[in-house]
Amino acid sequence: MSQIRHTAVAPTSTQSRGGGDTIDRHRHDDHQLIYVSAGVLAATTEHGSWIAGADRALWIPADTWHEHRFYGPSRFHTVGFPAGDRPPLPDAGRPTVIAVDALVRELLIARTGTALAPAEVRHIDAVLRDRLRRVTAEPVALPAARDRRLAQACALVEGDLRTPRTLTALAARVHAGERTLSRLFREEFGMTYPQWRTRARLFAARVMLAEGASVTATAHACGWATTSAFVHTFARAAGSTPGAYRAGVRAAADR
Repeated sequence: MSQIRHTAVAPTSTQSRGGGDTIDRHRHDDHQLIYVSAGVLAATTEHGSWIAGADRALWIPADTWHEHRFYGPSRFHTVGFPAGDRPPLPDAGRPTVIAVDALVRELLIARTGTALAPAEVRHIDAVLRDRLRRVTAEPVALPAARDRRLAQACALVEGDLRTPRTLTALAARVHAGERTLSRLFREEFGMTYPQWRTRARLFAARVMLAEGASVTATAHACGWATTSAFVHTFARAAGSTPGAYRAGVRAAADR
């Protein structure tokens, strides 16, 4: 593991980032809420990897190492929450992706924007905390494997999503029994291998679309046999078609 940079205070700020920019591995003594109003952010922690865009934000608990990569021109907002205060989320002990509605979006942008008077900060913080207590967690994550064989199997699939791999073939590659590998997916991830693979494909698809890839190219690169099958799966999981998602990312960047 690379050295982890320590910054005691989680900053409250706004930054502009280019596609392909990264923020190296670091941690804070504070909690942090991370939001991109334009572009797409892929964040990795010891617990797994997450995708966040203009409709989602990522909660990082205090003392959790994390690193980021940006896809497409991005506008990056971070809000720090002192670890000693009561956290605004009901399950604040683990990284979590939350839904961002129009009001939360404007609160996050205002809170991280230009200099505010202390009274304005208090008012925005009070409303933001109240709204965050009502948000919905979103399962846009790839959990990190603890078992070596499971981690190797996941790496094989993620390294070539275009090639379909059966659980039997994966088990043979990582020198594990098929039943053992199936059990590891259920015990560590709480899902079957096909469910995890679909999530891995959707995770990669969000990144490709944010970078401007076409819907058809994304479907093929991420392992769908047909574009229509990809559109159906993506829309069911994300609540919008891949084309609408791609257009939304581009529109947010233009703003």
